Amino acid sequence: MLKKRLIYALLIITVIIAGLASRRVTAIPLWIGDLLWALMVYLIVRFLFIRSTIKKVAVISLAFCFAIEFSQLYHAPWIDALRQTLFGKLVLGSGFLWGDLLAYMAGVAIGVISEYLALKEERRR
Repeated sequence: MLKKRLIYALLIITVIIAGLASRRVTAIPLWIGDLLWALMVYLIVRFLFIRSTIKKVAVISLAFCFAIEFSQLYHAPWIDALRQTLFGKLVLGSGFLWGDLLAYMAGVAIGVISEYLALKEERRR
């Protein structure tokens, strides 16, 4: 399990770096950053619940991503002030967009498909 957690930790760091870099390059569409954010969430959930099924990890990840997106419909001074910080922008986002939900589904789908392919390869060996 430790080896798998280490692999997920490295993947999380890699995805974070790619996601931050995607926001710096204007030629990269914004939805790529959202996709990578959802993939990062998937990897973190997998890291925390290493023995859970892929389906359970996917459901938890999507629920979290969707909850964060829908929370952007709520506006109060305290949470809007938090959203103005770097942490708030990166974790909570700033404005609700229906298209972000599609990017989240794609990011989690990449995580799911990657895991299925890795498991298939592992079983083949």
